[in-house]
Amino acid sequence: MLHVLDQPVLSRLLLPLGDMTKTDVRRIAAELDLRTAHKPESQDVCFITNEHGRRAFLGDRIPLKRAVVVDRSGAEVGSVESVELVTIGQRKGLGLAGGTDPRYVVDVDAAAGRVTVGGKADLQVTNTPLESWRWTGAAHDSDLDLQCSAHGATARGRVVDGGIEWAAPHRRVAPGQSVVAYSGDLVVGGGTAARGGSGDAEAAGLGQRHHRGGAAGGDQ
Repeated sequence: MLHVLDQPVLSRLLLPLGDMTKTDVRRIAAELDLRTAHKPESQDVCFITNEHGRRAFLGDRIPLKRAVVVDRSGAEVGSVESVELVTIGQRKGLGLAGGTDPRYVVDVDAAAGRVTVGGKADLQVTNTPLESWRWTGAAHDSDLDLQCSAHGATARGRVVDGGIEWAAPHRRVAPGQSVVAYSGDLVVGGGTAARGGSGDAEAAGLGQRHHRGGAAGGDQ
């Protein structure tokens, strides 16, 4: 989470826990009478079980809505019960007819109730728009190592004009996903992916290519 901090915060930040265990931290917190000393462990998103799954977790919190599935030409090819459960790169559970080449989700428009599918090649983009970006210090105008998931591999690219330009075609990044930039092992910036990327305007049937800073998405 360091990528969300800028220099005014980082310059005053101390990370004193070092090699301490959680038990040690809770003991010290209790000695200091901190209200979080006995706070229960998180049991939310990171701990969703296979038994109950995302549907039960989200269904208890938001309404789940049906959506149509269309191909890149805009023709309806299937449907899903809950558009909120669909993610970029998904292949199964889309109500698609068999006997065709594999098709994958390349765009999710929850507001319009529409999921767009394409071929495996359509999962690759050359740019990813950003909803937000923050440098931890000075801006960088050269290629950096960019990571789009906690345990995923990094890929080379640069931040320009509100988006990421990838050094080589890159799998679509899901809207809302964090993108973190590294120079060596140093976090130098980070932001949030937006809907968009090369080819997404056509995939979503919007009739025009969106500017890099604002429209359709992917998943790492």
